[in-house]
Amino acid sequence: MDLDLWWLLLLPAFFLLGWLAARVDMRAVLTQAKSVPAGFFRGLDALVDDKTDVAARALAEVARAQQSSLELPMTLGKLYRKRGENDRAIRLHQSMLDSSDLPAEHRDSVLFELARDFRKAGLVDRAEEILLKLLDGNMALNARRELLNIYQQDRDWSKAIDTARALRSDAHSFQHEVAQFHCELAQGELFRSNLEVARDLVDKALHANRKCVRANLLKGDIAFTEERYEEAIDAWQGIENQNYEYLSMAAERLFDAYEKLGKPAEGIALLRGYQKTFPQLDLTDLLYQKIATYEGEARALEAARESVYARPTLSGVYRLIEAQMTGMSPEGRMDAEVARAVLQKHALRLLMHRCKCCNFRSRAFFWHCPACGEWESFTPNRSETH
Repeated sequence: MDLDLWWLLLLPAFFLLGWLAARVDMRAVLTQAKSVPAGFFRGLDALVDDKTDVAARALAEVARAQQSSLELPMTLGKLYRKRGENDRAIRLHQSMLDSSDLPAEHRDSVLFELARDFRKAGLVDRAEEILLKLLDGNMALNARRELLNIYQQDRDWSKAIDTARALRSDAHSFQHEVAQFHCELAQGELFRSNLEVARDLVDKALHANRKCVRANLLKGDIAFTEERYEEAIDAWQGIENQNYEYLSMAAERLFDAYEKLGKPAEGIALLRGYQKTFPQLDLTDLLYQKIATYEGEARALEAARESVYARPTLSGVYRLIEAQMTGMSPEGRMDAEVARAVLQKHALRLLMHRCKCCNFRSRAFFWHCPACGEWESFTPNRSETH
């Protein structure tokens, strides 16, 4: 009984102590909040509303009033850069570097932001010069990442390869990117007909990333240029084991190789097999043209109808209507022409390649997404999406 009585007496005391602690914490919070300039909250509120011009003015006032703060001018510089006011960002960061109050341990951080200002302003050489000096400091990792972006922008693939290898870690091997850089170099050598050099670069790309579809496409292109058609076919068919979606990019190449070998029927059979196995491949137009050439319009129409029934698309229906127009009456042909024109208009508007990472859409295919910078992320088969 005595023990129960003590607990009953202690419970109100615990509640009282908790209430007092909460009051003390709340007073501390209110005291700190009152010490923050009102301009800071105005700037924060403007940022929430995406009014970057108002935010920049408010934060600039606070930065002038509290010159001892380092974080606020750094944030203000980033805001200037985001708004495209690169000159103001450069002047701000340069004035910070010229200040005797800047602690030595923060100098590299300000230099890094200045390099980003120069890059955004198009002064890439000056940005690179600063970043190279930061490679031995505490901003080395960020500097290398920024340098990698610069080298990709400038298409300096050799430096990009060296930088990516220096960035390699357990979290990110950069082998995917290195393979693409080798492919870029190989593409240039192939264009200049330096086939031996191009082949060596393709081998390096596949060594870096055996799943690199682009490397197999180039490997086949090199073999085709050297009239080694069977080797080209093997390279292009290997894409099926890497990423079958890219077979649509190799389809016409494969048929041309079979045609060079005098085996167009085998080429058509292979492509029809791909279309049945992978209905999402964009092969309807190509197959219609090749079958019409070698097997006649009737067989081509049959193949087009089979493809459209398996996977209806605007472009497939367009081809199906076109294939049947020759047998129509004049009135029916006019009606079909109107339907075909409407289909073509909507197909051209909707058919897009799409980046799987950022959903950027484009009528042109890119190996390197212009929006997010990811490699080999574009869908090779155009999709009919809004």
